[in-house]
This record gives sequence, C-alpha cells and structure tokens, in this order.
Amino acid sequence: MIQLAQLHKTFGDRVLFDHVTWQIGDRERVGLCGPNGAGKTTLLRMLAGIDEPDSGNVVTPSGLTVGYLPQDGLNHRGRTLLDEASTAFAELLGQKAEMHALEARLGDDSVPEGEHESMLVRYAELQERFRRDDGYSIDLRIATVLRGLGFSQDDLAKPTEAFSGGWQMRIALAKLLLGRPGLLLLDEPTNHLDLDARNWLEEYLSTYPHAVILVSHDRYFLDAVVTRITDLNLRTLTDYVGNYSKYVEQRDAMLERLRQMKRDQDEEVARVKMFVDRFRYQATKAAQVQSRIKMLEKVVPIEVPPERKRVRFTFPTAPKSGRTVLELKGVRKAYGATRVFDGIDLLIERGDRVALIGPNGAGKSTLMRILSGVEAPDAGTRTEGHQVVMQYFAQDEATRLDPARTVYETLEAGSPVQMVPAIRTILGGFLFGGDDIYKKAGVLSGGERTRLAVARMLLRPANTLLLDEPTNHLDMDSKDVLLDALEDFGGTLILVSHDRYFIDRLATKVIDVGGGAASVYPGGYEEYRWSLARREEEAAAKAVAKTVPVKPAPVKAAPAKPAPARTAPDTAATPPSITVAPTANQKPMAPKPAAPAASGDGRDERKRQEAEERRRKRAREAVEGRIAALEGTIAEREATMKTLETTMSAPGFYENHDTSKPVIDQHQALMWELGDLMHRWEELQQELEAASR
Repeated sequence: MIQLAQLHKTFGDRVLFDHVTWQIGDRERVGLCGPNGAGKTTLLRMLAGIDEPDSGNVVTPSGLTVGYLPQDGLNHRGRTLLDEASTAFAELLGQKAEMHALEARLGDDSVPEGEHESMLVRYAELQERFRRDDGYSIDLRIATVLRGLGFSQDDLAKPTEAFSGGWQMRIALAKLLLGRPGLLLLDEPTNHLDLDARNWLEEYLSTYPHAVILVSHDRYFLDAVVTRITDLNLRTLTDYVGNYSKYVEQRDAMLERLRQMKRDQDEEVARVKMFVDRFRYQATKAAQVQSRIKMLEKVVPIEVPPERKRVRFTFPTAPKSGRTVLELKGVRKAYGATRVFDGIDLLIERGDRVALIGPNGAGKSTLMRILSGVEAPDAGTRTEGHQVVMQYFAQDEATRLDPARTVYETLEAGSPVQMVPAIRTILGGFLFGGDDIYKKAGVLSGGERTRLAVARMLLRPANTLLLDEPTNHLDMDSKDVLLDALEDFGGTLILVSHDRYFIDRLATKVIDVGGGAASVYPGGYEEYRWSLARREEEAAAKAVAKTVPVKPAPVKAAPAKPAPARTAPDTAATPPSITVAPTANQKPMAPKPAAPAASGDGRDERKRQEAEERRRKRAREAVEGRIAALEGTIAEREATMKTLETTMSAPGFYENHDTSKPVIDQHQALMWELGDLMHRWEELQQELEAASR
C-alpha cells in the first residue's frame, strides 16, 4: 500500500496540493487526469522521490522498487540495445555468472575435494533463486518486450546512441517493463509509440503484476488499462472507479450536483445578506441581524471547477473540389539504399476520410509530403484534381510559426475577414485565455506552439486537409475541439495519428503503409483490424491443414510442424498486407462486423466489447499455437538429452577428457535451455487459462 499523508505542495503563490490524503494498493492501475498544470507530473515526481513535498509524507512499504518514465529527456549511450536492455537484470545476470563460475570449478580436477560440498550447496541456492526469479527466461523476456515496442532483430546489436529521441524513450520504457518495479510511474508513455506498440503495451500493462500510475491523453489506452481514475483538480485528488469512459460520466454528474449546490448556497447567502442589509439599523431586529452575520461568517464557500465552454464553429467556406482530389500512379521513393515506396497507386476522392497507419519509419510522413506536393517522388506521377484547395499540417508545423508575432496576430494573419470574430473563441478552446493572446509565439512551449498551429489551421479555408500527427501535445479538451471541427468538415480529410479514438471517429478508409506498399482497407480502424485477423486466420488454417500430428509424448504433445503463431501480446508478427489500387466503385474487401462508431456512448461501448472479444479469441488461439510449437521443441530437446545421457552412462566415458568434455558441455547447455523452455511452457499455460476466462 502506497499512501499520501497530508501532502502539501506549492509553486510560488500557487497551491498544487492542499493537505491531500490518498492511497493506492498493489496491482491497481490508476490513470491520473486533470487540466494542464494541475500537478500530474509533479505528483509522479514526488512518488518517484525526485521532488519533495512542502509538508506531509509519501508512505511506501520497505523494499518497494519504483520505476519512473518521464515524458522525454532520456538518452542512452555506450552499450548496444541488447546490453542496455539486459541491465534491467543486473542482479540475475550476476547470479548466472556465479553459477557458471561454480560449474567450471566443479569440473576442475585441481580443486580440493573438500570444497565440492560447499560449492554444491551454494550452487543449489543460486539455482533455486535464479529459477524463482524467472532467470531462465531472461533472453525471452528481453526479446518479447523489445519486439513489442517495435524494435527489430537487427536493432539488437546497434549502439543505443544511434537511436533518435522517440526510440530513446522506448528503450527507457523497455528497461522499466523488464525490471518490473513494484510501483510503475508512466508520464505519457504512448507519446512516442505507434499503433501496434500501443496495442501491445495495453495488453502488457493489463496483466502487470504490480501497481501502475500513468498519465495519458489516449482515451482508448486509458479505457483498456486502468481500473481507477484519479482526478486532479482544485488542489485535491478525487477517485472514480472504472475506466476513462465511466469517469467522464461520473465526473459530469458530480460537477452538475456541485454546481447546483453552489447555486443553492449563493441564493441562501444572498437572502441572508438581504435580511441583514434591510434590518441592520432596527433595534428590534438587532439580535436576529447579529445571528445572521455570525451565520455568514461560518459559511464555507463551495468551490466549483471553472466550466469549459464547448467550442464549436464552422470552417470557412472553400470552393467544392472535383470528384478526384489526388491520384498517385507508379510512385517510387527511396532515401539512399532505403526503399520507402515501390510503385504504389493511390486514388483519393472527394469526401474521403483516410487514415494512414503503420509502424514508425514505414513512410507515413513521406507519403503525406508526396500527397501534399511538398516532396516529389523519384518516379511516378502525382495528379491534383480540379479546384483543390489544400492545407497541409506537418509534424513540425509548430516550428514554422513566426516567433515575432503574438498569439492573436498569428491567427489573424491569413484568416478570412468573416472568421476574425471567432479568433478569441478558438483560442479559448485551445487553452489561450486572458493575456495569453498577447504572448509572442517565440516564448511559447512546444505544446503551446502545437496548439496554436492547430488553431491557425482551423481558421483557413480549404476543401482538402492533410494532417500529420495533429493531436501531439494536445490535452483531452483541445482534442475534442479539433475532433468536433473535423467531424463537421465537409471536405476531404487525410490524416496520420496514433490516437485510435481520433481515427475511429473520423476515418472511413484506412491505408496501411509499410514494406514499400500502401494497402487500402475500407472502414475504420476496428474494421481494418478485423480484416487483418480474418486473413491471419485463413493463413493459419491453411498452415494447420498441412501439419501432420505426432503421437503425444508421455507429458506433452508434439506436432511435427507447429502452426505459425498469430499476432498476440508478446509477438511481433507482421500481418500479411494486400496492396489494392482503390477505384471509384471499389467494393469492400470484407463485410464490416459492426456499424462504424457513432457519437452515442452505447455504440462506442458495444464496438469496444466486440473488438475485445475478437482480441481475446485471437490471443487464445495464438497461445495454443505457441504451446504446440514449444511442446514440439521440448520433446526434441528431451530426446537429445536422453541420447546424451545414454552416451555418458557408458563404461569408461569419463576416462578420456578430450572426448567427454564436449558431450558434457552440450548436455549442460541443453539443461539450461530445457529449463528455460519448461518455464516458458508454464507461463503459456497460465496465459491460456487467463485467455479462456
């Protein structure tokens, strides 16, 4: 149990926490929510022991290990990726090295026989501790986590300094997950993750064996991971049981009750003051007046969070484009030896709402630059349709703002005359209020500059929008403003985003970018995943049909050729992509499992439930496939060990050291490998039981 006891924290004259008492139990997964500047990061830093409270205490159990992932700023150097990830197991690797040293001494004829017994006792202690702490599965755990976070096999030998800032944060996250601290603190862990890595991290954290506290602006991520939301507002912490969607419902209902209580209190105070003012100078009413004055002095004003007005507006009008908006034919693009696209064909029509998805580095931003005309392809053609008025929001759009202009001047420049009255409203929706509008763009933080760049885009007329990661650094309220505006936008929309809620609400077509191709899938993100799952199931069914079952071993069955494992929480299998050149009369590749998400909460919930059921089924079948493959490997290793043991038991085997040592070494290596495989088999059986519930 971790507790905050009368915690108080201020910055200057601003109070962040006012004698707060709060607690979190083991295995709880808590999401911290609240407006920007409420103190979410400060709370994480105090729990991590980096910052100290002004008064009060953070009470933790003795021996508690704490892991903290900040939003950015971490760098690694001096080791390869594999060696850096292995530092999470420094203690276990030390035990392993000591065990190997003992093995060498036990096999050394020059060691006095009297030391053998003490060495065997020490070896047995180390082996038991190593087994209990899952030491036999170190390599597997490292490979699983690194693969899940998007690293390839080729990356393992690369020096860590060769990775960019976003990948540096992934390395830090991998080390934290591998270390399994008793309290895991994550500040915006999804900022640098693509969709596949976010999906994997969701499932990993959902089964994390200890307490987790995280800050995230990804609704789906919070819905899938947390069991409790803690709201930071008005210098205190308020708990809401359930995920983010349930929290929103409970918070809104609570705020409405609080506002009603505030209105009632204000009315009562006004009535009492009116009585005091009316009869203050009448001697016959003096006692009653004094009584009411004392009553007013005892009133504790009810404090209500400021109400955020819902900002809605209409895009400035732009001429209607032709039916064909953009068309790519035979487009090729490469950077040096790296081939990004190899002859792709793509057609974007008026009214399309397209989401480009794919792992980081697959070429999504490159495709956006080619579509926008900012960058020319090496080969092939780009054709722009009739009367296309385009706006392109690049990932680095915030860096292109004029630092000498104020916030208001930035939006005013280039905006149509009819949109000028809406500038202050739009700025308020993106958290620029009061004197903030007179700040120079050059002094704004990175997040503020991004919000300003998005607001500027919304005020300029266009019938085609190309948005590359517009939601980066936006809080929930700002995302809602942008989402509402884009839902009402009547033109053509092409976007890159790692926010699944954003994609699901907007996209009617998904383009999977990767491997030099751009594959088109009709429908939203859930339909895209459903379509991939169907193809994986068909491919797996064909592979299973070709396998020849083998008579089960005494303990475990071993098929002659296991079915290939499908995508699951601890795999990084790449789903088969199908390149399609979309046409005007393109038919869906597969029927949709459900209607696209609508604005109603019921539809969103039903869609999430259906997606969760499909995910469970895929995970269960994938685990069964991996168990079958593992059992086959175990059976092979056991047979090999039995052959070696027969050889080792032959008379005179140990007389010739040169011929016996390689056999002994092979037997020892197989023992280690078999222990690792058996431990992994036990873990998979537990996974299967959990997936079958």
